Amino acid sequence: MKLQTNTYAGIPEEMATLKNAEVILTSIPYDGTSTWGKGADKGFEAFLYASENMELYDIETGTEPYKHGVYLESPMKVKEDTPEEMVAKVYAKTQELLKKKKFLTFFGGEHSVSIGILRAFAEKYKNLTVLQLDAHTDLRQKYHGTKYNHACAVAEAQRYTNLLQVGIRSMDISEKKYLQKGKVYFAHEIMDNDFWMEECIGKMTDQVYITLDLDVFDGSIMPSTGTPEPGGMHWYQVLQFLRMVFRRRNVVGFDIVELAPNPNNQAPDFLTAKLYYKMLAYLFDKK
Repeated sequence: MKLQTNTYAGIPEEMATLKNAEVILTSIPYDGTSTWGKGADKGFEAFLYASENMELYDIETGTEPYKHGVYLESPMKVKEDTPEEMVAKVYAKTQELLKKKKFLTFFGGEHSVSIGILRAFAEKYKNLTVLQLDAHTDLRQKYHGTKYNHACAVAEAQRYTNLLQVGIRSMDISEKKYLQKGKVYFAHEIMDNDFWMEECIGKMTDQVYITLDLDVFDGSIMPSTGTPEPGGMHWYQVLQFLRMVFRRRNVVGFDIVELAPNPNNQAPDFLTAKLYYKMLAYLFDKK
């Protein structure tokens, strides 16, 4: 795997400068708390390589999102940090980035990287909805000795944001008491329900931050995660929902986490590349 350029998706350099780009892409290659499959710290390079080999015209929206510009930051230096150190660094970095008045996107790493991001966004946006697409509830208050574990990814955010959880199909019984009635859309309940998307969007405030764990997808199309749970969502179902969210609400930022690449199967890397680009297409198509 060898990248051809130093820009996102090989876009022209004039569209990849901080001054000209409307989007900032920040990599947080941390895999310090994952408990089964490892490799999420290597996901960003696989994502970039796939992005370089992706067509940049989006058929669905009839647009070329890259023309809005994407500035690729140097990956954060967090690989050797404790969970506490990593969260503190990510929180401070996100605060700094929010001052730049760009659209912020982040790439994991495992899901604990989102804790610091969500903290900073919730301080800036006082009535924020966090939309979590995930196989797991991630509501443990503490796991393996720290509240900054990937299994605790949205526990803190639930206390100071409007948390909506979609695609859930795995949890520990200790998390059950933290589930908020009407705000959790279990995978088995939405597969044959034509109305859940409208209902979920109706529960969102105007400003929405999306945290997307790739294990929300079914393992048949996304096996390259730490825990590829069966019974997940599929490509067009996720895209339909995301496009509705971007159209109806003000999405203020997003992260994608948990890509643990497999060199013998690059299809999940390509799915991730297309997903990120699709989200940009929906963002700018609304505008």
